[in-house]
Amino acid sequence: MKKSIGILAGMGPRSTSPFLESVLDQCQIQYGAKHDIDYPHIMIYSLPTPFYLDRPIDHKLMRETIIEGIQHLESTGVSCIAMPCNSAHIYFDELKEKISIPLLNIVEETMKKVDSNKKITIFATESTFNSELYQKGILNSDNQFIFRSDWQKKINIIIQMIKENKEISEVNLYWNELVKDAIAEDIDDIIIACTDLSILKNKFKNEVNFIDSSHALAESLIKEYLK
Repeated sequence: MKKSIGILAGMGPRSTSPFLESVLDQCQIQYGAKHDIDYPHIMIYSLPTPFYLDRPIDHKLMRETIIEGIQHLESTGVSCIAMPCNSAHIYFDELKEKISIPLLNIVEETMKKVDSNKKITIFATESTFNSELYQKGILNSDNQFIFRSDWQKKINIIIQMIKENKEISEVNLYWNELVKDAIAEDIDDIIIACTDLSILKNKFKNEVNFIDSSHALAESLIKEYLK
């Protein structure tokens, strides 16, 4: 059987296509993929999950849904699985025990991109933020974590607008204000810890460094594929 990649996507649905583009970009970057035949066999499962920005997560139902998703992907014969969703990694330790193939960790791969002695913030869903998946890694890497409480409300609005496919110009009004707030706090690095936000980061790249969890995961996925 040919080696193949599994992607448990759909969390959120509009983050799936940008993540696949990042994976294909990494094929070109890492091993010079050019022709159609050069790219990996990829199984993508766009999994609808019980996630709502305006209510608490039913962790039991969410965990069961994601386990069903990764086990379904494993049953197709894929060699490894990536989940381009930070919130899903709240259950990572349990998830990896439910399958017998490698499950990549988006948080670990993103933190490999973090240097020391930086002022860092994260833009994430409320569930990811409250889980402290990233805060612990930031503080353990000799960095300063900075976050203003009013930012989360803006982040929630932006994520919801993206999920509802609002006009990008309208979304950017909120995004520009949020990033300018971070720059005003002398933030060095912004970790994009929600894959829905990946499409919005480029405008301010000369004023602040963005570390995109989705791109970090795509890079590590192709490295795993090439082993």
